[in-house]
Parts: sequence; structure tokens; C-alpha cells
Amino acid sequence: MAASNDTISAGALEAIFTDKDKAAREYPVPILQCLQIKPMASGAQGGQERYRLVLSDSRHFVQAILATQSNHVIHEGQLQVKSFARIKEYTTQNLKEKLIMIILSMEVVESMGIPDGKVGAPVSIEQVRTTTAPAETTIKGNDFYGVKQEPTTQPKQMMPTRPAATPGDPIYPIESLSFVLNKWKIRARVTYKSEIKRWHKANSEGKLFSVHLLDETGEIKATGFNDQVDQFYDTLQEGSVYYISSPCKTNTAKKQFNNLPHEFELTFMQETTIVKAEDQSSVPQVKFNFCTIEQLQSVEKDNTVDIIAVLKEVGDTTPINAKDGRSFSKRDLTLVDETGFSVRLTVWGKTAENFEVQPESVVAFKGAKVSDFDGKSLSLLSSGTMSVHPDIPDAHRLQGWYESAGRGGNFQSHRNAGMGAASGRSNPVKTIAEVNALDINMLSDDGAPVYYSLKASILYCKPETFAYASCPNCRKKIVQNTDGTWFCEMDQKSFDKPEYRYIMSLSVADHSSQQWISVFDEVGRVVFGMSANDLMELRENGEQEAFDAAFSGIVYKKFTFKCRAKKDTYQDVPRIRHQASEAIALDFKAEGNRLAELIKKYDINA
Repeated sequence: MAASNDTISAGALEAIFTDKDKAAREYPVPILQCLQIKPMASGAQGGQERYRLVLSDSRHFVQAILATQSNHVIHEGQLQVKSFARIKEYTTQNLKEKLIMIILSMEVVESMGIPDGKVGAPVSIEQVRTTTAPAETTIKGNDFYGVKQEPTTQPKQMMPTRPAATPGDPIYPIESLSFVLNKWKIRARVTYKSEIKRWHKANSEGKLFSVHLLDETGEIKATGFNDQVDQFYDTLQEGSVYYISSPCKTNTAKKQFNNLPHEFELTFMQETTIVKAEDQSSVPQVKFNFCTIEQLQSVEKDNTVDIIAVLKEVGDTTPINAKDGRSFSKRDLTLVDETGFSVRLTVWGKTAENFEVQPESVVAFKGAKVSDFDGKSLSLLSSGTMSVHPDIPDAHRLQGWYESAGRGGNFQSHRNAGMGAASGRSNPVKTIAEVNALDINMLSDDGAPVYYSLKASILYCKPETFAYASCPNCRKKIVQNTDGTWFCEMDQKSFDKPEYRYIMSLSVADHSSQQWISVFDEVGRVVFGMSANDLMELRENGEQEAFDAAFSGIVYKKFTFKCRAKKDTYQDVPRIRHQASEAIALDFKAEGNRLAELIKKYDINA
């Protein structure tokens, strides 16, 4: 134990909280002992874990919060109770009248080992800010280590982060911002600035704008309301770097309006300070997390992605009328990449109207929303960004591929690829009884599905509702006018006739049980062996016998259905929906051989 006493930074905590010059001079990288580790409640569903610590220098102990970028020391089992760590970067805060440390970077000192108990007899660092310390510290059994009951006293002035990034206030990484920090300063680049949006309600009206702020560690959304729109909108320019200092409200991110991964977001206040930085090059321009077009097949709808691809085709601008009467524009782009897949990406509003990028350009999109309607497609959100020929390795690689091999290539869309083939995802074969035994409570509330395959026979399909009238262009549902033509609200166009597409429920069964599954156009074509247009034509032409024969002809047909089970809510009641994405006719010879091989495994003479 003596070796630990010699190495631990005895007296460091008092210096850190009372004498910054002494702390920097005598304890530049203090070594402290960890006395307690406790998880904190996450501020948002799916948010990153956060941990509270108690750290000791053998004379004093202090409560600490571990920044999420250092969570790995706990997740990897490096930091344990009674182990020692070098505190490489930290800051201090006065949180609810308690002195705490925010640990931004730490390193476990494995060479010091883990002693049997705590080193020394540390007392709370709270005592350094009282002129007369209480005779003893009482710690309740159900309290967090070191929380004691004592009268509120005036704290000494808090110390800034060590080391300071500028001669002024210290710079905090964006990744460390959370509700526990009440005084901070960041240096960040504005990667996106919205237009000013106005709202009018029965009891209020106002305006707002938002920006995305980026540094080397992460990206966070910040919003200004009303007076702060006038105060900061013209100051903040997209692409520029600024010093932004609290006070600033920190709230849990509202993911329905925020596509950034940070679990918190900021709201500007009147006292918030924003100053343009002289050094505009020290912060990255933009941070991408690309997925390929092929990988889109495994991305759930409504998620956002970053994607880089070659622009293959540029569609015309199309006017759209929203349900509230507003008019705006859209334009469809076709993107391809070296995986051999293509995808449609839609841009909106001024981006669509002012789009001048030439085909065969390499374009990087940040913040594109994924849709699974009719395969996979993308929509660039209003907060999304687009970079043409970005000077990054991914862009140079794509340009070289396209010029050497991609220009004359054939590309597959997710609409035609089938869910299993494109993603390479495992769809384990299950019986219907096994699928029906799925516990709804085991399925994710965020809609993440469970994938499986069924070998089943069709029992029934309702002939009354098997297809819908769709727009030949966008495939959305269209309505019939009084003059017999068909109108698409999305494209604002009329058509002489619709394109019918399958949407129906099939009752299927195997040896174990029965189940209803939903299917769409690709599966319907395989099941019926004809298009929905052809089947609808039989009914409209009065060919009832042929129409009935088409439905009776699918009964007892056997297929391998690639399916997914997904949790949703109908009339406030949770349920499991089963949807088939692919149907493959059974190869009875191959199935027979598979069963024969399976039987051989049980042959004791084999």
C-alpha cells in the first residue's frame, strides 16, 4: 500500500478547486483512486450511458461525471472500484451547490494494481469551501458516496478546464455537452442554418431558426426563438467557425425534429455569447458517416443516413401542393455507386428549383431520410446538406471507379433486388408455430423488426381487396375524377388510367399452424403469375370465371416467404404485423435432398 501512497497525487483535489496555478504546476496530470462507479439515468431513450464516479487523492474525495467519450474505460473493464487513473483532461462545476469534476479524458494506471481498500482516509472536497469544517461527515447507506447534509455555503470560484485551449475560457468538446454542465464554451463550425420559420397558434405566435454545430468530437443542434432570432440569425453564417459560450439551455434532443446523433440539443438565450473565431481552419468542414446504396436495404424506414454516390440522372422539377394548401417543388435524382445498386433521392423546395449539378458528378448527401415504400428511396431533409465533388478519399475513389467501369454499368434497384438478396441478411427458417410464439414485449418499441423465412402453403386471399390504383410515376395512391380520369395529388397530374399494384393479405399454413401475412406488388406478381393490372382487367371486363380461377389457382401453392415481424399499434393496442418481402416457389427436388441430408444426421450407422 505504501507504493500507492507514494504515487497517488495527494493534495491534488484541493489545489484543483482552490489554486489553479498550483494545480497546473504540481499536479499537471493527477493520479486519483476510483472509489465508486454508478450508472446515471439516460436523458433520452436510446441515449448514451453516463456514469458517476467518486475519485480520491487520499486526502479528499469528489463526485465526478465521466464524459461519454471516455465510457470505454468502463465498458472495456479497465476502470474498476479501487483502481487508479491518470486524469488527462477535466473541468470543474458547481452543480446544485455541489462541487464536481467532469472527466473528459482518463487513463487507467494498471501498473499500480488494485489495492484491497481505499488509500488514506479522504474527506469530502466540500470541506475546502467552508471556513470551519464539520466535525464529521455523515454518509447515509442509501446515498451516493460522499453526499452529506450540511448548510449551503458560498462556494469559492470554480476552476476552468485544464489544459485551457485559449488564453480565455477553456474550450469544451461538443461531445461532452449535457445537462450537467452549466458553464462552458465551444468552438464549432456551422454546418447548417435553417430559414426563419414562423408559427401562428390560437394563443401564441413566434419565430425560430436552428443551426448544426460541429467540432472534432461531434455535432449538436442549437435553436433560437423570437428575440434570439433577431439577435443571432445574421451573426451565424453557414460554414464559419464561432466561439459559443453559455448560458444556454441544454435539453434532451427531440428526435422527431433532430436527426443528429447527439442525445442533447441547445437553445440560445439572451445572455448567450457568440463570437466569430479568427482561426477558421481548426475545425472540420463536415463529418460524414457514409453507408453504401446496397447497405440501404438493412436500414429501417425513417432513419437518416449519409450517402456518397455518382449522380446518374436528374429529373424535372415537379410542383407539389401540400394538404394545407402550400405549394413547393420536388426533383428526383438517381444515384449509383460501386456496389452495383441505384437509388432514387428526392430534393425539395429551393434545393430542387436551383439544382444545377451535372450528371456524372460525385455528390455527398448528409441527412437523407430512408423510405421503404416500393423498395428503398431517400429524401433529403430540410436540415440535410449536399456537397458536390467533396475533396475526400471516398469521392476520389468513386470518381475513379465510375470513369473506369461504372459509366457503362447496369445497376439494380432495391425494388427489384428483394430484401434478402441485397442485404445478405440471415432469414432463419421457422415454423408458423414458432413465429406465433413471438412475445410482443420482446420486439423493439422503435419498430426494429425480426426477420425470418416460412415454408408455407397459401390457404386464402380475399378477392374483394387485392390491389390499389397507383400513380404510374410515383406509385402513390391516386383517385378517380368525375370525368373518369385519375388524379395524383403528389405529382399534381391526371392520367387516363392508373397502374394497379398488389396490396393484400394472405392466409398461409404449414404443418404447425396458420398465419396472416401482408404482401405487396413484388410478392403478388410471383404468387399470381401476372400483374395486378392484368388481374384487375379480368374483373373489369366481366371475365368472372377467369378471375375466380386466378384466386382458386393460388390455393395450396407452396412458397418460401421471406418475412419480417414488426411491432406497431392499432387503436391503442400493440400488435405484431407480419409482412412478406419475397416469395420463392419451392424446388421440391432440392427440398427432398435437404430433408434426406437432415435424416442422415440421425443415422447411427452414418
